[in-house]
Amino acid sequence: MSRPDSAGGFSSCPSAGSRNGEKDWEVDSTTSSTPSNAEYTGDPLLYSRDEPSAKSNKHIIQNALSHCCLAGRVNESQKNKILDEMEKSGANNFLVLFRDAGCQFRSVYTYCPESEEILKLAGVGPKTITAKMIENLYKYNSDRKQFSQIPAKTMSASVDAVTIASHLWQTKKQGTPKKIQPK
Repeated sequence: MSRPDSAGGFSSCPSAGSRNGEKDWEVDSTTSSTPSNAEYTGDPLLYSRDEPSAKSNKHIIQNALSHCCLAGRVNESQKNKILDEMEKSGANNFLVLFRDAGCQFRSVYTYCPESEEILKLAGVGPKTITAKMIENLYKYNSDRKQFSQIPAKTMSASVDAVTIASHLWQTKKQGTPKKIQPK
């Protein structure tokens, strides 16, 4: 049995051929009664006129926060606050900042690949991160629900998380409690 369109027998390409007597969309479609210049009214997550060619990792980072970094009831309020900030942001690319290689969540940053600006959106950490501050780069695997360190040394839009050098973290100064002398 031959499957001409794809290995699974299905094709996501609109001009994949006509099994049911449908014409190609590019030629003259008989399957649609709406004009080709009509606005898309379906799920806005599937289509956005605002960013037709811009790649975004927004949904990947949202997934990582929900299922990995801030999973569970104990983190729910922090997770919701950060997800709200991400929704308000006009950024296409986001980064998670980890404390160290143990992948302990600290904050979410926006990343602009053109200017290489990394600015804090929400959480604990420096206001901006420069390339010199970055120690390790990570990619999120949605299937495994975990981050994996990647061998790259340069920042790019395909990076989902970073760690910064440990000396850049401000440590809280431990004050010794004063003993009150009994009179």
